[in-house]
Amino acid sequence: MTSSARFKSCMIASLAVFAGCGGFGRVNQGQVIEYKRGTGLVTVIGDSNYRDPVNPRFDVLPPVTIRTPEDPQEMGPEPEAGKLLRLDYGNRRAVVFDASTQTLRTVAYMLISEQNDVSPADARARHTRFPVVDRTRKTITVYSPRDRKLVVFAVPEEYYALPDDTWKAGDEVRYYYKDPGRALRFMNVSKTDLNKAGK
Repeated sequence: MTSSARFKSCMIASLAVFAGCGGFGRVNQGQVIEYKRGTGLVTVIGDSNYRDPVNPRFDVLPPVTIRTPEDPQEMGPEPEAGKLLRLDYGNRRAVVFDASTQTLRTVAYMLISEQNDVSPADARARHTRFPVVDRTRKTITVYSPRDRKLVVFAVPEEYYALPDDTWKAGDEVRYYYKDPGRALRFMNVSKTDLNKAGK
């Protein structure tokens, strides 16, 4: 297990211990598909494979909407939302959340290029706001910080009508709650610096 994976496991454990104190509260995790800063409302697709933090599976429906903690000290970095839930590189399929139907859609794509081991600090990723949806050339460029991959692909014509955030992976978050509608502690896993936090 990598140091990043070990730290993520520790993060889950720490929240689980916190939730277990006194027998109160629960922990949930998932990917953010919508965030309304003004109201503090976050909508999440849950992770059905939560016991394996290295291989999340964001596919639990319906989406869950929660309010971020009242105490700002219990809130990590604000999340970024996106509806790209998974890229299956081997089978060349993308799983996205379709807000209009409130369902998951699996989209077969044609690979144009795939660059591996691209860190967030790499110029190829740092200087571009992803996704890049080119409706003239019929290409979509996405970057996955988790997988450190920069991928360009094409999809069937009808999918270019979907909003750009369909092809953006939202942040992975974990939160502790007692009331299902309100998080008491909110952790943005995607924006946690694991190297610093693990020291």
